Amino acid sequence: MTKSPCKITLKSPEETAEFAARIGAALSPGDILLLEGEIGSGKTHFARSLIQSLMTEPEDVPSPTFTLVQAYDTTAGEIWHCDLYRLSAVEEIEELGLNEAFETAICLIEWPEKLGPLTPESAAVLSFETDPNTTEIRHLTLSWSDPKWPQKLRIPA
Repeated sequence: MTKSPCKITLKSPEETAEFAARIGAALSPGDILLLEGEIGSGKTHFARSLIQSLMTEPEDVPSPTFTLVQAYDTTAGEIWHCDLYRLSAVEEIEELGLNEAFETAICLIEWPEKLGPLTPESAAVLSFETDPNTTEIRHLTLSWSDPKWPQKLRIPA
């Protein structure tokens, strides 16, 4: 799925939020971001920041850990924020309606390994890693196969 992965260091939660807002500004329905990383690595903070940057009226953006999916109407279209951590079978993903959302909404998917064979090939993967020396810094690796992503992710060609 990789075309020259790109590595970025985000030095603070504020820098992560700014990066999320820049990416959010380029997204449109049908765009899928797969957010990988350990618990506490910044996936939800990134997703929350991206969603809030596209809201006309600011509102709380809770983690979808227990609801599995939270949907938001934004200036860029509907955003589905999904946390698949608690899923145990691929069939549960189909029951959530995620296949349809992949085509009609912007999808931010935490714990994307749970998608298994349903993982969209057109998705971009953002892998978050906590810096071993500080809780503030995040190392982010971005990878993709679809040629649309370098521009949407603001990556130089």
